[in-house]
Amino acid sequence: MNNKKRKEILLRFYSNNPTPKVELSYKTEFEFLVSAVLSARAKDSVVNRITKKLFKLANTPKLIIKLGYKKLEKIIYPIGFFRKKTVNIIKICKILLKDFNGKVPNKIKNLKILPGVGRKTANLIASTIFKKNTIAIDTHVYRVCNRTKFAIAKNIPDMQKILDSKVPKKFKPYINNWFVLHGRYICTSKNPFCISCNISDLCEYKKKFLFFFK
Repeated sequence: MNNKKRKEILLRFYSNNPTPKVELSYKTEFEFLVSAVLSARAKDSVVNRITKKLFKLANTPKLIIKLGYKKLEKIIYPIGFFRKKTVNIIKICKILLKDFNGKVPNKIKNLKILPGVGRKTANLIASTIFKKNTIAIDTHVYRVCNRTKFAIAKNIPDMQKILDSKVPKKFKPYINNWFVLHGRYICTSKNPFCISCNISDLCEYKKKFLFFFK
């Protein structure tokens, strides 16, 4: 795909949804950090249901630590890998209090030292909370990029390099949310709804026209 097509795709997403929002529920930077850690391999709807209960009891590093492992584990039990995530969240709270005055750091290198916060989550926090010109790449973004031919890569690190070089800075904070929403509701994994897609004429997915006539 050439840069002209890429720019038009981004302009259409912008025109349709200029300020895309993540589907995780949060009110503070810390709440978003915890929600993002919990969302790994879990549905946002499940995370939101759990954090609604959790944040009523504890929504700061000090309150989470006061809550303790057993109570925290019991609350987030329905989420996958709940034991590991419980340990990570407690560790994160201790690090924030010790090294960052209880606040979420705004630099990616500092976010990545937090347990359970990898490249994708760090970029997501940086772009969503701190409006950094960085791109978070998850399975939806990776799949949509490869399918549409917006960018083609064999792995996420390579995709990161391509998108970092091809996407204009002004769009970088939003591309994750645009492509995630597109991947969840239009360009779905098994049966993409090409007939409802607002970029179908720009997309280079070869099988899309077959879908129209199924």
